Amino acid sequence: MSAFTLPSASLLSQSVLSGIFVGALYGLMGLGLSLSWGLLRLINLAHFAFAFLAAYLCYELATRGIDPLLTLAAIVPMFFAIGAGLHWLVARFAVTPFNSLLLTFGLTGIVEAVIQSIWTADFRKLESSYAQEKFKVGTLFVPIPEFITLVLAVALSVAVWAVLRYSDLGRALRAAAEDAPIASAFGVNQKANALLLAGTCAALASIAGVCLALSFTLAPSQIYAWIGVVFAAVMLGGLGRALGPLVAGTLIGVSEAVTMAVTAPSWAPIVSFTLLIVVLVLRPGRAA
Repeated sequence: MSAFTLPSASLLSQSVLSGIFVGALYGLMGLGLSLSWGLLRLINLAHFAFAFLAAYLCYELATRGIDPLLTLAAIVPMFFAIGAGLHWLVARFAVTPFNSLLLTFGLTGIVEAVIQSIWTADFRKLESSYAQEKFKVGTLFVPIPEFITLVLAVALSVAVWAVLRYSDLGRALRAAAEDAPIASAFGVNQKANALLLAGTCAALASIAGVCLALSFTLAPSQIYAWIGVVFAAVMLGGLGRALGPLVAGTLIGVSEAVTMAVTAPSWAPIVSFTLLIVVLVLRPGRAA
């Protein structure tokens, strides 16, 4: 039997739609990481730990009868404070970008251990009133949780893009990232802006975590499985760009879904890293 089979048009279309939904989650999870890396020069691997911790908190609150989307009212402010506090510590001790990678990797391990000690290593699946709900568009089935993820990813990416492009805060953040001394000379309060952005990045990670809980089965060890593909989306989309991770994540998600439909699921991870290698080789300045 050949490893390559030509799927039907309906199966291929459904695969593309599924890839768009997964890609939207890649983009949403990569949004805060891209802003942190590009504008704060902080390679925050704890971003993934924050997302999974938020997913487990959403799961826990949902099991107590709270609607998963309503948990955002508590989770988002909590992670905003955590993100701002982490950045304050990094700035207080003048941690370099490379050391921030090591620091946040260690923090990720700590968060994984905490998750495992509270919720164990067993798989957890959030059950909600709309977990199995879907609607039909033509011949395509659209699951409600994945559709919610897509809407949130697009809305937040566009909102962040608009803030960075048109607001005084956005211009100040971009100016500080380009030339911090000159920005300070023109009155930019870098410390306050950095804390605000760091908190926002962690809050975005928590929203991605809630979306993760809506659609995926959770296990603590899966934190590391998401790092590679989201990193690829961030690098392909460009550091410090709001819409880049969403576009790149969608491209990766669709490519993986079509690959799985045509060949075997084991081929899917090859796609994202092949795209990343090609872009870095042909256009080495693309991710800068």
